Amino acid sequence: MSTPRGELSLRTLAMPADTNPNGDIFGGWLLGQMDMAGGLAAKDCCHGRVATVAIESMCFHHPVTIGEVVCCHTDIIKIGRTSIRIRIEVWSKGLPYREERIKVTEGIFTYVAIDNEGKSIPVKR
Repeated sequence: MSTPRGELSLRTLAMPADTNPNGDIFGGWLLGQMDMAGGLAAKDCCHGRVATVAIESMCFHHPVTIGEVVCCHTDIIKIGRTSIRIRIEVWSKGLPYREERIKVTEGIFTYVAIDNEGKSIPVKR
């Protein structure tokens, strides 16, 4: 059995308003949760404002349904001069018929440290 990599950065509940016409949770909703989790991790790392600049990859492994608890785990891959690359894994648990956690999606996101005008600045370490 595999376990999440990195730190738990965000945990939320999948709700009916987040579903697509098939009754599964929208992939875009999951992407938004991942971006929030990665942004929080990047902000903590550089002690300031950040902006998402790239999503290098994203892979959906399993659908998420209403009522599942969605947990976003972040693992900093690289800290550059102005940017931070973060691997984000989303794990889900909570359905009555499934006790174990499963990885539902993962991706690599890049954030850049920015000043109050939105211009990139060196990462404060």
